[in-house]
Amino acid sequence: QVQLVESGGGLVQAGGSLRLSCAASGRTFSSYVMGWFRQAPGKEREFVASINWSGRNIAYADSVKGRFTISRDSAKITVYLQMNSLKPEDTAVYYCAGRLSGYTDYNYWGQGTQVTVSS
Repeated sequence: QVQLVESGGGLVQAGGSLRLSCAASGRTFSSYVMGWFRQAPGKEREFVASINWSGRNIAYADSVKGRFTISRDSAKITVYLQMNSLKPEDTAVYYCAGRLSGYTDYNYWGQGTQVTVSS
């Protein structure tokens, strides 16, 4: 049973930082790309960042470039999202997801963690 469990969300003031974690279990993820997505109230879910397990291929949404950093710890099978210079528009439920490298659809999803940025 594949599980992705997010943690680290919370309430922070604008300009502050949070680090999200996604602990993965239930299979070998070496061939997987792990991503972070977010969904704000009344909006569609959007891509935030992704990383493969080698760490060589990383992608970011334009809206978070220069502020967010995705990383992974292969030994802990955990993916992180360091979020700096947070803005109120970053408020959303953040989801961790996994897809097989070479495919476009993410087929494993976590339950989400709430991030709220106050102005």
